[in-house]
Amino acid sequence: MKFGQVDDPSNIDFTLPKDHPRTQEILAEHKQGIDTISVGCAKWNKTDLKGFYPKGTKDELTYYATQFNSIELNATFYGMPTPEQVETWKEKTPEDFKFFPKITNTVSHFRRLLNIDDVVTQFASAVLHFDKKLGMVFLQLHDNFKPKDYERLEQFVNKWPKEVPLAIELRNTEWFTDDEILDKTCELFEKNNITNIIVDTAGRRDMLHMRLTTTSAFIRYVGANHESDYDRLNDWVERLTKWKKEGLENLYFFVHQNLEKASPLLSAHFIQELNKSWKTDLKIPQMAQDKPGTLF
Repeated sequence: MKFGQVDDPSNIDFTLPKDHPRTQEILAEHKQGIDTISVGCAKWNKTDLKGFYPKGTKDELTYYATQFNSIELNATFYGMPTPEQVETWKEKTPEDFKFFPKITNTVSHFRRLLNIDDVVTQFASAVLHFDKKLGMVFLQLHDNFKPKDYERLEQFVNKWPKEVPLAIELRNTEWFTDDEILDKTCELFEKNNITNIIVDTAGRRDMLHMRLTTTSAFIRYVGANHESDYDRLNDWVERLTKWKKEGLENLYFFVHQNLEKASPLLSAHFIQELNKSWKTDLKIPQMAQDKPGTLF
């Protein structure tokens, strides 16, 4: 993931901002403890995750699912999934595995939320075949999709099939720099139970809005292939622990890197620290080829 990449990460202030006041209010609506913890990478391709798979691995997803409990499914962004493909993916994974498919780029980038009823119906119908393995679908809007097109976003949200859980990632900085726009958009998400995605990447600190709109936190973390990556993950564990105490219900945390081969290393570190803090026993992924044992 090249989005937000900078030449020198040492010049970036990676401090997590304070929570938006509305976040604590949202979390206070839920007091029954954590339901789901999903941590994973963005893809399972052997070329990208070099060294992660044992030599001779024939089915990458099957092996990936022995190490992680979820996947941020970016493959569906580039091509419309079919029910048959979804069934195949589903059958290759354990019962508790979760998929988080990205909505096809026809919706977000080519048609830009206009005249998309047919595509949305096709996409939603396909991913519903994941059944209990469907974690949450997410829409990633183009960098140049701005608040001037708010009505398109509003129509999309209002018409989205409610049986399919949805998160949305806004990318243009104007969504975050105008408090009135941010409030209006987040209120729309709250009303429709849409999760507001938080992106942590070096060159776009404005996307760390720290404003939850549901009791689920969907975090897309982009490492900078820099020693600061581990401290940043430690800070996230601390912040998520705070949210857990305040009422967090679901955690969806996906790790990217500018060089994706490092994603499993950072995921392993994050899971280890989360296990320590939360007294959980999530499996810590292991590297098969680069070195034995865990990835840190």
